[in-house]
Amino acid sequence: MKRLTPRRVAAVALAATMAVGSLTACGSGEDSADGPVKLRFLSLAWQEASVAANQKLVNDWNAAHSDIQIEYVQGSWDSVHDQLLTSFEGGDAPDIIHYEAALSGQFAQMNYLADLKDLVPAELKGEIGQNVWDTVTTPEGAVFGVPFLLESQVVIANKTLLDEAGIPVPTTDAPWTWDEFAANAKKLTEGDTFGTAWPLKQPVNRVLNLGLNYDGKYFQNADGKNSVVWGAAEQEVPRRIHDMVYTDKSAAPDALGMGGTDPLPGFFGGKYAMLPGSIYLRQQMVEQAPEGFEWVTLPPLKGLSQNQAANPQTLSISAQSEHQEEAMRFMADFLNPTNQAELAKGDWLIPTGKKAGEELVASTGGKDGWDVAVASANSLVLAPFQTVPEFSEWKSKIATPAFQEYFADTITLDELGKRLVEGGEGIIR
Repeated sequence: MKRLTPRRVAAVALAATMAVGSLTACGSGEDSADGPVKLRFLSLAWQEASVAANQKLVNDWNAAHSDIQIEYVQGSWDSVHDQLLTSFEGGDAPDIIHYEAALSGQFAQMNYLADLKDLVPAELKGEIGQNVWDTVTTPEGAVFGVPFLLESQVVIANKTLLDEAGIPVPTTDAPWTWDEFAANAKKLTEGDTFGTAWPLKQPVNRVLNLGLNYDGKYFQNADGKNSVVWGAAEQEVPRRIHDMVYTDKSAAPDALGMGGTDPLPGFFGGKYAMLPGSIYLRQQMVEQAPEGFEWVTLPPLKGLSQNQAANPQTLSISAQSEHQEEAMRFMADFLNPTNQAELAKGDWLIPTGKKAGEELVASTGGKDGWDVAVASANSLVLAPFQTVPEFSEWKSKIATPAFQEYFADTITLDELGKRLVEGGEGIIR
């Protein structure tokens, strides 16, 4: 899922400033018959450390490979989709494209991306689990990208409050169940402190993502037609969150209208003991937490499983590129274990490669939750909603307002389900 978080919004100006030019002017690299192959690499890295890492890897490659030269093109997450569509239609797309699996899949269905199935080296392919490869594979079996960075949902906790309440920190081998999380949130609720805060200003991706913990699919495909489903499995996560707010009163009601990072001042001030959120929240802990504030990263919660939706960042090759094998040579080097670990560290995300994860944990000693982050990759899978072309429209027009009303306690769980299903009938095909 595209992360239009405050972290990215704040970087739009930086990305625009660094842009080398519009994508419509950065088509496949040109080269003379006796000169080097020239390829253009569109990168969406935006954090300072990540941009520096990307540029260094490109410069190192160029210094070592006089026959294949890479031009680094800085793009922006905020505008890349429309720019890519224009460049594809105009026949001047970049050779190598950094994007995300769910949205790259749309371009793959339009035949704008090369099938990498026979281009990906066996070593690179073997480093990444099939559960992640599934997210970049079309129904016809074409592979439209190499996945390299992942995001998972974890819980950040105030370690001091856990200790004072006598609550041991769960481990990756023994994560909390949802029942244990709810019980401990209730135990941590005392005085002016709530056990947890659920920032659900944009609730759909988070709820559907975590719904996989109980095998909640939300969508089914029958006879080639998609439709919304609403059964016991789909109701588990929204009901549990609602109960924490209105029955247990262990989750702060004021946080429901907040974005992912909005509760941080309250978290740092002791108003909330635990904060469910993306794995990248660890960066804010390191950079913004008051001196002496002790925090810890808890593993993903467990229902029937710890499964969550995987929507990795990807590198793809334009179908228009005349040098696809050379592009893959660069990509394989760019995503070798050491490089991939460095890229993940710069973005506070999770590398898809097994060796990259091991190197990252070893180099950091697991500090700042890197051990939990890397381990969480094992539970990331392709979710049914990621394969529904009309999902974004259903999400914005139907699901977002319906979930917001449910979490505001203005409609019932049954009414929520009715809105989701009936609203889907006019949108989902």
